[in-house]
Amino acid sequence: MTRMAARLLTAVMAVAFVVVALLTQTWYFKPLKLEWFYLRAFTSYALKSPEMLSSMRVLPSWAEFYSTRLDDASPAHAHAVMDELKSDLTTLEGYDRSDLSRNAQISYDTLHYFLQSEIDGEPFMFYGFPVNQVHGLQTALPEFMADVHQVKTKGEAEDYIARLRKFPRKFEQLVESLRVQEDLGVLPPKFMIDRVMEQLQVFAGRPARENTLYTSFAAKLDQIPLAEMNEQTRKELLAQVADAIQTSVYPAYVTLIQHFHDIAPRITGNRGAWALPNGDAYYAWCVKHYTTTNLSPQRIHELGLAEMERVSAEMDKILRTHGMTEGSIGDRMTELAEDPAQHYPNTAEGRKAMLDDYQAILDEARKQLPQAFDMVPRLRLEVRPVPEATQSGGLGAYYIPGSFDGSRPGVFYVNMRAVDKMPKYTMRTEAYHEGLPGHHLQIQLAQELKGIPFFHKIIGFSAYQEGWALYAEHLAGEMGLEPEPLDRLGGLRDELMRAARLVVDTGIHYKHWTRQQGIEYLVDNTGMSTSEATSEVERYLVDPGQALAYKVGMLTILGLREHARQELGDKFDLKQFHNEVLSHGALPLTVLERVINDWIAARKGA
Repeated sequence: MTRMAARLLTAVMAVAFVVVALLTQTWYFKPLKLEWFYLRAFTSYALKSPEMLSSMRVLPSWAEFYSTRLDDASPAHAHAVMDELKSDLTTLEGYDRSDLSRNAQISYDTLHYFLQSEIDGEPFMFYGFPVNQVHGLQTALPEFMADVHQVKTKGEAEDYIARLRKFPRKFEQLVESLRVQEDLGVLPPKFMIDRVMEQLQVFAGRPARENTLYTSFAAKLDQIPLAEMNEQTRKELLAQVADAIQTSVYPAYVTLIQHFHDIAPRITGNRGAWALPNGDAYYAWCVKHYTTTNLSPQRIHELGLAEMERVSAEMDKILRTHGMTEGSIGDRMTELAEDPAQHYPNTAEGRKAMLDDYQAILDEARKQLPQAFDMVPRLRLEVRPVPEATQSGGLGAYYIPGSFDGSRPGVFYVNMRAVDKMPKYTMRTEAYHEGLPGHHLQIQLAQELKGIPFFHKIIGFSAYQEGWALYAEHLAGEMGLEPEPLDRLGGLRDELMRAARLVVDTGIHYKHWTRQQGIEYLVDNTGMSTSEATSEVERYLVDPGQALAYKVGMLTILGLREHARQELGDKFDLKQFHNEVLSHGALPLTVLERVINDWIAARKGA
């Protein structure tokens, strides 16, 4: 028995040694299998982002070591991440791509493109504006706490409070990064300072118990049954949240307010990327990064002008049938937008009616999805208003993905800052873009995919994701989801706006247009109000190149679909085409083109 026990112990130790050796080799050196490298790369990145782990919810509850932490916003962390990206690219290139299957090559090419793009942008690491009026950290972090951080137990509530206590450190790191940026001569536009200061002061200027960080927490506690949490515990937790907001969160915002107050006298202009140090090279990188193509700014500008002409002609036909024949497209759209019949009253009842109608549009769209799709996401989709504190300067609508474990739904947020100025004929287009068959369908299907590396479920490429959402608007019309001529006009109006983005974004950052020139172009050519056009242009100014992703992505997907239709003839199947576009997760457009061409060749040979 002793000899047998010794042999068994020796065998166990040998197995343990092999396991430890494999784990050590996989973590610190080139993993033996490419799939192990993918897992290592994702795990390493995820462990550095507790906020991403909270958003995804892929770990079991007993492993939620991250729920009291916030992401590191320091310059040192940014440099460490860049070093790791370089190391990962070197390791990835150590594998022989030619030995891989088709699907494995798609994953390889996707990750390679992502890593190379990020590394190419190293000279511009501190060129972006992490605090801005559209989606800056000052609004994104409270939204994360309100929408993502789960509170279903006392422990999770205490984790929430612990995170609130870490706001000061996060904002210290943020200010440190802003100072690095300013030392490089990268200063934000003046309007951004004004808009951000207003947001900061509004957020930090209200009583703690009226702040969204408190009210959203209270709403989460209300969902916990009394049998699981008594009233005294609730009161104590709420008191701690109020104290954390007052003594930790608000002082952090005051620090940021003081920072912008200090630099405000140095900022006088509202110029594009060209005015930054090495600005032309920065914008060229932005264009490639966001479009995932090799299109030049000049080519994109010309493409935008051509699309403006084409879409305007379609809109003209509908406007004429509506009896509107005089004036430019912009003039007539402005006139139509002012029709009282096109607006909800700017009251609580009007806002509720708008949300209900959005939900009805999405419910109808879900019923019609089988026309064009074999795959439909399981996770539910909700419509909610944008929090009041972030409505000013924020997007008109946006989508927040749900969690992997299904505990949090996908959410379509609608900005209700002025519902009496939001034409009803634009609602269907927004719902299709952000919800179904747009972002919710594409992103949630990616999360539900089987048999692909995990990074493929979460990696994002703007041209693919925004291009799909804009393509979804077009597809919805083909599916009969724009029953009235004005519904189609609303779709064309938004498509025209995306075409105008190609013109204005390149105009501002490449052709040295002024902010006012961009505003006037949008007002004159799209029918936007001056306030809408101002918000749009200011968005382009703080995020160069991002606005190009929509139309470039849509035109690419439509072009690939038409190419497949012509090549395959009777063998073309729309559902199968959509399966191929959606079944690999988000892709760079250059990779997507290869994927569809391979699919066409396979269908031809079938």
